[in-house]
Amino acid sequence: MIKTPWGAPSANGSASIRRMTAVPFASEAAASAASVPAAALWTLDGLRGADPVLGFAIVLLLALVVGEAVYRRLHLPRMLGHMITGALASPLAFRLLERTDLDPWKPLIDLAIGVLVFELGSRIRPRWLVDNPWLALTCVLEGAAAGLFVTVVLNAMGAPLVSAVLAGAVAMSTSPVITLGLVHELRSRGQVTERLLMTTSINCVLTMVAVKAWRVLAAADAPNWSDELPTAAVSAIGVVAGSFLLGLASGWLLSKLSGALRGDSATPVLQIAVVILAAMLAAQWGLSPLLALLVAGMTARQRMGHQLIVEPHLGSAGAALAVLLFISLGMLFTLDGFAKVWPWVLALVVARLAGKTVAVFALARPSGISLRQAGALVLALQPMSSLAVLLTADTLGWTGDLPGVDGSLLQALLVATTLLHLVGPVLAQWSLKTLADECPHARTKES
Repeated sequence: MIKTPWGAPSANGSASIRRMTAVPFASEAAASAASVPAAALWTLDGLRGADPVLGFAIVLLLALVVGEAVYRRLHLPRMLGHMITGALASPLAFRLLERTDLDPWKPLIDLAIGVLVFELGSRIRPRWLVDNPWLALTCVLEGAAAGLFVTVVLNAMGAPLVSAVLAGAVAMSTSPVITLGLVHELRSRGQVTERLLMTTSINCVLTMVAVKAWRVLAAADAPNWSDELPTAAVSAIGVVAGSFLLGLASGWLLSKLSGALRGDSATPVLQIAVVILAAMLAAQWGLSPLLALLVAGMTARQRMGHQLIVEPHLGSAGAALAVLLFISLGMLFTLDGFAKVWPWVLALVVARLAGKTVAVFALARPSGISLRQAGALVLALQPMSSLAVLLTADTLGWTGDLPGVDGSLLQALLVATTLLHLVGPVLAQWSLKTLADECPHARTKES
């Protein structure tokens, strides 16, 4: 078994190495493109059979145009246009690309995720949680309440407990890539924005721990989960502790090297190198790349203070990777079986919203925000994330690596994620711009 740097163990070591290297640029891809008649390249079938680089280049150009049109004409987030382009290029619509075409690109997609997660970590101030324990409790309780509400409601509707617990674990999280992308685009600043970043980070960590514990319990042959709870707890604690230590070491390394390599041009390269190193080591050691990169960003900020300059997306290369990431998320959209599973989809979305609403509003006054700001925070937390499982998978077909999950409920989870990826950014933008009124730059530009 050889473990890929960006995913789970792979039974085929050579295949993993081939994915790590520039697979999209490999000679066999070029040969495949050459075998397609020139006239056929102008048809959808021809494009699907051509070099994957050609297909992705076309989709990337279209995504940029659509994203800009969505932003300028409809005043919606650009990422929404990027994801819609990916959805239209996927088997969901025109089948310009197949979902399996994403697998060779997963190292780059994971790198894009890692860049954004590290940057998110650099925006977090742990001291704030110490000074405001009610805020810390809010960050933990809103994720736990959302997961518990989803689990109880789905189980009451007849979903198997194992599957309901997984859905609840995933429902705890908010997408860090959508959150940070919106904050960059809107240039929002204020209490709601900072709490959104903090809460997103913590509930992603909670989701990672819950999914890790779920995997141990689901794989156990014991007749009762209580027999395996100690094993699951020890495993989850080991992952958290190891990932935390790796993040500390990575942040320390970045601070030391930044002092030796002074220069604006070297800074983004150094940060990306540390992101790659931390993620590779986390995957090799069975730890969480998400937690390690969050802690690395927080540690670097704590040690370097204002000397740490983190460009949005870690520079222009990271921005290009972010567009690729949103296209890929769009290609993973699915509405298959919606007519059959819509009650579970509706229950999942409503229960998740209810859990987060109850927790945030209950602790709004003690934590120092108004009810209006609490409402803005709840809406901004709606984009749901599957990164906790996606980052531990070898391919983007991560749903095949979930033992014992009810197929219908899993499809409901995927459909709910699709809907919240589409509606969530719109709700988050409205809440930050209008309800919280923390986007003076966007307001000035529109006027």
